[in-house]
Amino acid sequence: MSIYDKLSQLGITLPPVSVPVAAYLPFVRSGNLVFLSGHVAKKGGKPWVGQLGAGMETAEGRLAARAVAIDMMGTLHAAVGDLNKVTRIVKLMSLINSTASFTEQHLVTNGASELLAEVFGDKGAHARSAFGVSQIPLGACVEIDMIAEVA
Repeated sequence: MSIYDKLSQLGITLPPVSVPVAAYLPFVRSGNLVFLSGHVAKKGGKPWVGQLGAGMETAEGRLAARAVAIDMMGTLHAAVGDLNKVTRIVKLMSLINSTASFTEQHLVTNGASELLAEVFGDKGAHARSAFGVSQIPLGACVEIDMIAEVA
């Protein structure tokens, strides 16, 4: 099954690449690796604002991380022209806007990791880091960047 058939089956429409809000590129390709800049969680086209552990629960954070994964797939599609060229999702780095006492950053990040595995199968299994941070640009609750390998 093609990646696009899987996305359709899941009811996912890929968004266009977001315009950077600072001095960076949305992606850079070097050889067979594509590096995606950090994508912040969005809800209704605006930053998904919140802090885990302060009025925002893990389940909502997982949904935000899943939304980031969808945005990243849109950017990856723009970078390579065809998601079927992806040979491996190599690494995610996830930043979770959270209180000092919140310790479920890894579970929040699962929202992105599980979707990528569902869409790409074995090629979607990846290494990752999940960090709690005191703030993310625009007050977003989650920011994730990605490295992918392509044919």
